[in-house]
Amino acid sequence: MVDIRAMRPDDWSEVHAIYAEGIATGDATFETEPPSWEEFDRGRFRHARLVAVEDDSIVGWATLAATSTRACYSGVAEHSLYVAERARGRGVGRALLTKLVAAADEADIWTIQTSIFPENTASLALHEKVGFRVVGRRERIAQLRGIWRDTILLERRSPTTG
Repeated sequence: MVDIRAMRPDDWSEVHAIYAEGIATGDATFETEPPSWEEFDRGRFRHARLVAVEDDSIVGWATLAATSTRACYSGVAEHSLYVAERARGRGVGRALLTKLVAAADEADIWTIQTSIFPENTASLALHEKVGFRVVGRRERIAQLRGIWRDTILLERRSPTTG
């Protein structure tokens, strides 16, 4: 059974390892290395940082970050969600994303958006199950390791905020 709780600074080594695992797949992010704790901490909302814990070990994490510093976009956030390879396919991602959506609603976030590589079919399916909708495909949006990649832009609109 997985427990979802707030992320703490002392979780960073396990969060970092899971982030690095996701980067290594080549289908999780355009990042090529996890950031430092200071960069990670600075770029994400403090009220929406979650970890999934199973048998005293972190098996996944999720966060929200601002998409813009402009006041008109104060209720729009981008999220990150990573699950350890050993825990994939067991509902960890769904548990994290469900709690993250609830945290966003409580914080008056009216839109959560994300970009997912089309090859990451498990993540696309998960997001649609949790209420995200496909907005569109961004073709050749950026290069990863010298190769142009597309992303699928998804969003979740709050039924209670905005």
